Amino acid sequence: MIRKISGFFESVQFEMNKVSWPTWDELKGSTYVVLGLAFLLGVFLFIVDQILNFVMQIVL
Repeated sequence: MIRKISGFFESVQFEMNKVSWPTWDELKGSTYVVLGLAFLLGVFLFIVDQILNFVMQIVL
């Protein structure tokens, strides 16, 4: 059992050495893109919600 666990962690370490990690600038750029798109989606959903709310008040 201990051999299997040890083998698992050796495999994990071997695979992690093959990972291409982003640079700090790439990470910051990706973060800005995600935050910007999340903000735009929030604004879009707010506007749609306000329009639907207005329409429902007129209907009811």
